[in-house]
Formats: sequence, C-alpha cells, structure tokens
Amino acid sequence: MAKISYVTEEGLRKLQQELDQLTTIERPKISQQIAEARDKGDLSENAEYDAAKEAQGLLELRISKLQETIINSRIIDESKLDNSTVQILSKVTIRNTKNNMKMQYTLVAESEADFKSGKISINTPIAKGLLGKKVGDIAEVQVPAGKIPFEIIEITR
Repeated sequence: MAKISYVTEEGLRKLQQELDQLTTIERPKISQQIAEARDKGDLSENAEYDAAKEAQGLLELRISKLQETIINSRIIDESKLDNSTVQILSKVTIRNTKNNMKMQYTLVAESEADFKSGKISINTPIAKGLLGKKVGDIAEVQVPAGKIPFEIIEITR
C-alpha cells in the first residue's frame, strides 16, 4: 500500500520542479553520455559506459521515487488547521526543561524537512513526541541519549 504524504503547495511544487529537472535535463544528459561511451568501442572494458549506466539506474530510481511521492501527496489546507495543539505545519517553540534551552521548529512532511531552516519531519522522534500537545504541556521525547522533557511554549502557523 502506498504511503500518503501530506505536503504544502510549495512543497509539492518543489517536488514537481525537481522531477521536471530530472526528466527533461538530467535524463537526456545521461543518455548522451551512454551513447558517447558506446561509440568508444568494446563495452566489456569500458568504465565510462559502466559509470553512465550506473548513473542512469540511480537517476531512474530517483525519478520513480519522486513520481510515487507526488502521486501519493495530499495538499494540506492550512486554514483548517487548529493552533491549539501541535500538528503538521505547526511552528512550535519548545524549552528543554533540563537545560532551559529554547528551540523553534516547524513540523513538516518528510519531503520538506530542512533542519538548517528549522523544519523537521513529522517522523522524527521530537516531532512525534510533540504531536497533539498543547501550550504548557510537557512532552517526554525519547532520543538516543535518553528521555528529554520539552515544555511547549508557543504554537503558531
């Protein structure tokens, strides 16, 4: 059964742009590389041909995964989301109660995760621990280093 992925319109647009890039630009490039390597003669000892065929296989795998993700994506209507609890697309400010460190994360679909910009996948341990919590709640999050208690300070969009 296909795995449903919830994304924003922007996230879906980025996935479609990447797919378009791979199919219209990268695929023809690799086909050209294979043709050039084939023209060089004996394929049994042609490292360029082998490398191009391997790159083609990896590219086709990436294209296939992107197509599957796009087909199984559902766009989230942000206007219908509730700010009283932590959900996908919530921007959550949390405080580690052990060291008083504050952090802010936006919970997004796995395909849109970007830790540098504060977007974490809803499949991460921290996000799973925060889902459904309200402001003031303490979320005990199991991480490799043990359990960390996080207090929910603020939930926004």
